[in-house]
Amino acid sequence: MTRIAAGLEGAFAARGFSEPSVGDLRDAAGVSLRTLYKYVPSRDDMVQAALEHRHARYLSHVFDDLPDAPDVALAEIFARVGLWMQTEASHGCLFHAAVAAAPDSAPLRALLERHKGEVAQRAAAAAGLPGQEVAVMLLIEGLTQSWPLRGDDAVAAAQRMGACLQG
Repeated sequence: MTRIAAGLEGAFAARGFSEPSVGDLRDAAGVSLRTLYKYVPSRDDMVQAALEHRHARYLSHVFDDLPDAPDVALAEIFARVGLWMQTEASHGCLFHAAVAAAPDSAPLRALLERHKGEVAQRAAAAAGLPGQEVAVMLLIEGLTQSWPLRGDDAVAAAQRMGACLQG
């Protein structure tokens, strides 16, 4: 299932949520149509599987093996978000794109909220900022949105603002 989800994630990240045909998604997953439908029986399930895979990869990329010092950890989180943007998401957040493509989908909205909530909680905890999840998320989301225009300057700005938040 991991291989299928990874292939689906790649297809949706590269081509959006409406463009890839089921045949394209089958090819990206590297399985037969029968196998694809066995594990993800609908297009909605395919999107959900792709985003769940993305969620796990993002959390691992940003939070695995962070430094213990809160100030260093927060600066590292912002650096890792910048690297993610450079290598994985230069066009923006795939979770927001999924909700934009299906604005009435309650499951996608719930997944977006869970993803962003977990990122905020983990970042605030690593930064020694309990109760500041919204502020930390604002910096991460601002970095994500500004990175395509400002690149490393956006990372540096987020790091400066994070240092101010930490006092």
